[in-house]
Amino acid sequence: MEFIIDTVNLEDIKEAVEYMPIVGVTSNPSIVKKTSPKDFFQHMKEVRKIIGKERSLHIQVISKECDEIVKEAHRIIEEIDDQVYIKVPVSYEGVKAIKQLKAEGINVTATAVYDLMQAYMALAAGAYYIAPYVNRIGNLGNDPMELINELSNRIVQDGYDCKILAASFKGVQQVRDAFNYGSQAITAPVEVLKQIFANPSIEKAVNDFNSDWYDVYGEGKGICDL
Repeated sequence: MEFIIDTVNLEDIKEAVEYMPIVGVTSNPSIVKKTSPKDFFQHMKEVRKIIGKERSLHIQVISKECDEIVKEAHRIIEEIDDQVYIKVPVSYEGVKAIKQLKAEGINVTATAVYDLMQAYMALAAGAYYIAPYVNRIGNLGNDPMELINELSNRIVQDGYDCKILAASFKGVQQVRDAFNYGSQAITAPVEVLKQIFANPSIEKAVNDFNSDWYDVYGEGKGICDL
């Protein structure tokens, strides 16, 4: 499993990588808008400094035409580094760009996936990650888990070197389901991942354990005090 966070907020990233097993950061223009850095490339360099080269960094293009998408990909790599995953929406022009970038050896994350055939196109074009929009697919009345399951089966059946990077989450249940239906990775806001631990039963269990310990060894006396 890969837990990736969907943010460019530097403080959120620092906290997330310190506390949780985070293996990457994703962004898109809407995510960037929430932070609104004046110098986009310098900000993304700061993100890279925080997460290091051992974690993946996914940066999205904004152009709609293939030639411009490829130019933007080259600029991103030139400014940041050649390990960046270029996020490309799976449109008609986007698939053409994915093919070209793949041929150049550039890492591609296919994004804005709403349909299984979109995902299959991105898969055949050579994307390394494919990002179906879980919550948005559900809002349209379709089943995102069916898409993830069928895509996962196709990846295994045909031996593709590709991972499903499920995105667009509103809660922990969606994240859990995405993993259980075959997604190898998820990208979610930090606040969604924090919901995993917002369970009063966890705190109660810890408090009960501590109370029993203090009953034996004295109030406030921890293991290091023995």
